[in-house]
Amino acid sequence: MGKGSSSEMSEGVVKKILISYAYVGIWIFLSFTVIVYNKYILDKKMFNWPFPISLTMIHMGFCSSLAFILVRVLKLVEPVSMSRELYMSSVVPIGALYSLSLWFSNSAYIYLSVSFIQMLKALMPVAVYSIGVLFKKESFKTEVMANMLSISFGVAIAAYGEAKFDTWGVILQLAAVAFEATRLVLIQILLTSKGITLNPITSLYYVAPCCLVFLFVPWVIVEFPVLRDTSSFHFDWAIFGTNSFCAFALNLAVFLLVGKTSALTMNVAGVVKDWLLIAFSWSVIRDTVTPINLVGYGVAFLGVCYYNAVKLKALKAKEGQKKPPPEDEEAGKLLEERDGERVAGKTDSQD
Repeated sequence: MGKGSSSEMSEGVVKKILISYAYVGIWIFLSFTVIVYNKYILDKKMFNWPFPISLTMIHMGFCSSLAFILVRVLKLVEPVSMSRELYMSSVVPIGALYSLSLWFSNSAYIYLSVSFIQMLKALMPVAVYSIGVLFKKESFKTEVMANMLSISFGVAIAAYGEAKFDTWGVILQLAAVAFEATRLVLIQILLTSKGITLNPITSLYYVAPCCLVFLFVPWVIVEFPVLRDTSSFHFDWAIFGTNSFCAFALNLAVFLLVGKTSALTMNVAGVVKDWLLIAFSWSVIRDTVTPINLVGYGVAFLGVCYYNAVKLKALKAKEGQKKPPPEDEEAGKLLEERDGERVAGKTDSQD
């Protein structure tokens, strides 16, 4: 009987591991697809539709509609009880930052290669930590700041070695990273601290319509006059429909991945995805990736790995203090980690 139960247990563990890898694989594939698809649509040498605000609004409109259907019509996901006051004080500023983050990150694809954008995104932990310290959400530690400086140094080397360096594109991408990092810190301050956690579906249900409203003003001023005068353009339902569906499917994949594994698994998977994108950008899109690029990104990559390792160690130390029952260990770990980081992996959802 003991042998049978142990083999059943090992089969259960193997099944769990295989399912986790399947979720990681789906997330990497969808994240990869959305990034390359957005680049294809926005790049002047490809589909040549350089209207990032319009593309982001199409995504937000599509995601708002599907989230509404899932929450209100099919009732597959429970809405979060939220007062008007909480919505205005928490969701609206988060929505404003999200719209700016998506607008600027999508705009960067017009000017920069996919590989270089992934290298610049390595600065995300630096931005999150710095803004966390600024908002007194994180305590300043010299060793952590040294790690952040090493990541920044690596990205600076990668930028120095970039063959098609575009100042405006770099400014847009760095602004996108800053807005996204501020949004993640505000989620912790405004929502998580009040015991409210939004999964990707409820997040889109509340935030996506808000983003749509914020994007409407710059769209009317910047892109609408150009689109109005471009009589040759015809809306391609197949291209924009499948692109928006991929963006929405990515949000579902985030929900499954963080729910079934952990946010740290997602961070590690994100690093794998970045290397795959750099390889794809170099081999298929024929972007120039220089040796200095790779050395710089390698330094930043090691810094990010160290950052993740430190977080994992801190997480295990917390677990040790709580001493949960053995069968609840994994659940305890996931709850701890999801508390502050659940939304961290969603930064690629439309960019």
